Amino acid sequence: MPQLGVFNEIHIAGKKFGGNSKFMLLAELKRIHRAGWIDSKRFDKDRKILPCRSSNCGGYTLEAELGIIPNGISEPDYHGWEVKQHSVSKFEKYNTGVLTLMTPEPTAGYYRDEGVEAFIRKYGYPDKMGRKDRLNFGGVHVVNKSHHTTGLTLKLIGYDYSKDKIVSESGAVALVSSKDEIAAAWYFSDLLSHWNRKHNQAVYIPSIKRDDPSLQYHYGHLVRLCEGTDFLRLLKAFTRGDVYYDPGIKLENASSPKKKKTKRRSQFRIKSKNIPSLYKQVTTVDLT
Repeated sequence: MPQLGVFNEIHIAGKKFGGNSKFMLLAELKRIHRAGWIDSKRFDKDRKILPCRSSNCGGYTLEAELGIIPNGISEPDYHGWEVKQHSVSKFEKYNTGVLTLMTPEPTAGYYRDEGVEAFIRKYGYPDKMGRKDRLNFGGVHVVNKSHHTTGLTLKLIGYDYSKDKIVSESGAVALVSSKDEIAAAWYFSDLLSHWNRKHNQAVYIPSIKRDDPSLQYHYGHLVRLCEGTDFLRLLKAFTRGDVYYDPGIKLENASSPKKKKTKRRSQFRIKSKNIPSLYKQVTTVDLT
């Protein structure tokens, strides 16, 4: 059993349901590509198809086509494969743009202890577009660089950079203030389980959207099958700045006790061109 410093690493093979899961996946993606423009939609918990108008409808629409019901469970999406779509201007430019790898909530720090509203009030800032009575917490946070707006620095606590090894059972990816306060943190133990379980087999699909006369998506013919990852690959990607924290957290009607509303969106992101650094094998497949 491989060991990551103080952690044992367990790989969970993707399940196969009645055949080769890779061929099943590619056959479905080929069908979806050939379908052309698809109306934006999503499943509800009862598998009922609803229209979708949010910023992440590209993913919801693809999931609906594949029969995937969003459930928040840390398991691969489709027969052992994690399915990730990302926006491009042309299908041939599948290695451009930025995509979200995962969206886990913090498991420690001020955010976890005091709640998202208190976190925004302490570390957030007034909306930069002038929207009244709104506080935001956002921006690209890269390891070991203080963010100019929030003043927080993303750090890998309990990770030995020189030895590429986890050296603490309580190690974490953390947002740290200039006074060394832990504003938010994600324990390695939680992220490791999530990463290995969800991402050991992943497929990345480019998409193009149009919004005239209605919101629709077309999914590309060049997809990347990515196989074999481990948590140290993810941590090394953090150290290079390839993977970073880019949240979209907000508090609306901040001065109104009855109308205030928070939005939680912690997300770790990566540029599409850097995806291969996370995996042992990346294969680009032309579905046509």
